[in-house]
Amino acid sequence: MTFLLELVVSVLIVLGALFALVGSIGMVKLPELLTRLHAPTKATTLGVGGALAASMVFFAGLEGELSIHELLITTFLFLTAPISAHFIAKAHLHEHPELRDGLPPTGRPQGWSTFESLPAADADDEGDGDDARAAHH
Repeated sequence: MTFLLELVVSVLIVLGALFALVGSIGMVKLPELLTRLHAPTKATTLGVGGALAASMVFFAGLEGELSIHELLITTFLFLTAPISAHFIAKAHLHEHPELRDGLPPTGRPQGWSTFESLPAADADDEGDGDDARAAHH
């Protein structure tokens, strides 16, 4: 039983290390911020996730119970990495407005940047316009 446990843990650690390596290489080699952003948020997150999964499997096999610490760290990691990447991308678009022209349409009256103005009151679907929106604030 311990051989199978050690094999699963080893495979998870090696897979996590490979993802972390690919993420690190992508961080160095990709040309601009918006493409470099994919390396730490995707590959490196999976790399750390692999190490955490290996830790969970190891201690579950060793102690017979699931460790809540690794589960909380994994949940925190998978929630915060995409949110922080989104904020970094938005800040980059605010700093470089010339990049917005190359972006696909959003499908909304607003553009990609949150600093752009809201649609006019006549474009409001509910017909309550800016007056009702201002009354709520």
